[in-house]
Amino acid sequence: MDLYYKIGFMKGKKILYVSSEVIPYMPQTDIANMTYSLPKMVNENGGQTRIFIPKYGIINERRHQLHEVIRLSGINLIIDDMDMPLILKVASIPKERMQVYFIDSEDYFKNRLVECDKNGKLYKDNDERSIFFAKGIIETIKKLNWTPDLIHVHGWIASLLPLYLKNFYNNDLMFENTKVIVSIYDNQLKGKLDKKIINKLKFDDIDDKNLSILENPTYDNLYRISLAFSDGVIFASDLKKNYIEMIKKSKIPVLECFSNIDFQKEYLDFYEKILPNEN
Repeated sequence: MDLYYKIGFMKGKKILYVSSEVIPYMPQTDIANMTYSLPKMVNENGGQTRIFIPKYGIINERRHQLHEVIRLSGINLIIDDMDMPLILKVASIPKERMQVYFIDSEDYFKNRLVECDKNGKLYKDNDERSIFFAKGIIETIKKLNWTPDLIHVHGWIASLLPLYLKNFYNNDLMFENTKVIVSIYDNQLKGKLDKKIINKLKFDDIDDKNLSILENPTYDNLYRISLAFSDGVIFASDLKKNYIEMIKKSKIPVLECFSNIDFQKEYLDFYEKILPNEN
């Protein structure tokens, strides 16, 4: 790691982590652990980070000292012709210089579990929850006036962010140089999203040919949509073979990193490939 301190490649770089979960607010999973470890790595190498996750009902606000950021709350996001108020909460990971922002909603997240109800049934509005999450993050980043050099996406609920960034917000100069990386994990959900998801995306004037991927609205195809609008993909499990045709078509850089204990060097090298050193 000394090499990276000498190069200083990450110094001043702004990296936004968008994830379905992160410890200590969620149970330890591959995604939750990585969404903690990667920002820590970036901070230690001179970069700046922000982390966004949904404010699920299972996250204990009092224990983790979450508080609402009034100046960032109150935005109304239009989801399929409905006004849905955004609530933004924030907390700091103990002993780390890492701030976590929580996208909250009375309709989509309050008193809700992660992707399934208490009976193990997928929520019927998971598509709208994903849309709300993506738009809520980008609108919050705009209010913070914090332009990320790189957005690193983890988990199904974050998968629509690349689509929105490259379509709905494609004329926003704030993000004209922002790159996006998607990580794919071996914990994909079985089942389907609402069959009207394409119509809901088109309501936001998104009419890209890649939307046809969601004619079969599986969670696997939700990841494929994220890849279609990404600048790089990281396979955190042995799943590359499932996406090989799409990778060939998009010609995006690929990192396979699921068995190497020296993941920090692997990720920093990949970040440098996506974001050439301008120093």
